[in-house]
Amino acid sequence: MPYKEPVIEKVFYTIGEVAVMFGENTSLIRFWSNKFEGFINPHKNKKGNRLFTKEDIENFKIIYHLVKEKGMTLEGVKKRMRDNIDGESHNLEIVNTLTSIREMLIEVKEML
Repeated sequence: MPYKEPVIEKVFYTIGEVAVMFGENTSLIRFWSNKFEGFINPHKNKKGNRLFTKEDIENFKIIYHLVKEKGMTLEGVKKRMRDNIDGESHNLEIVNTLTSIREMLIEVKEML
């Protein structure tokens, strides 16, 4: 049985790592973390650098989806998240699942 490297989940992600995840610049991530205080709660190290948790990343995914993909305003996103964050999280999961299924079907089509 070959050795498998264990997958190590990070506890905190830097603002640069989050920016790379979303293909955005750090100033947008910083802006969103300020604008969506309460949903995004970065920890700060001794230098004052923002460190984001997995939960923060999940909330960034919702914000990104609603703003960048659905074209909602920031105030609209705040209201939607306040009213129904669990529903938005579920909707995002469905969209991601359907997107991956679509990609898989495209690959199968190309193989045929």
